[in-house]
Amino acid sequence: MRHQKKKKLGKGNDHRRKLLKSLASSLFLYEKIVTSYANARGVKAYAEKCLTKSKEGSLHARRLLLGKLQPMAVKKLMEVLGPKYKERKGGYTRLTKLNNPKAGASKALLELVE
Repeated sequence: MRHQKKKKLGKGNDHRRKLLKSLASSLFLYEKIVTSYANARGVKAYAEKCLTKSKEGSLHARRLLLGKLQPMAVKKLMEVLGPKYKERKGGYTRLTKLNNPKAGASKALLELVE
């Protein structure tokens, strides 16, 4: 069984943390990103947790998010996306696999649902 075993997504803890931070920030700023399937699966849970936190709208939530995301992404998350998804219980993102046999690694489109 593979309980409590996370994907590495790179070399080490710092690299993985920065990768998740930049991918999630890009997702919130542009509302859709194309990346590798493994990275998309990793950032999906990270982004869902950040969006859930932003729905609170408190100063404490903003400060917690500033430690996890870039400042411009936090601003958009708190002012635009948090109120937009206020009534939604979860499932803020959609992951679509893009199959291109010439590309090698499988790509995925990760986007925020309407």
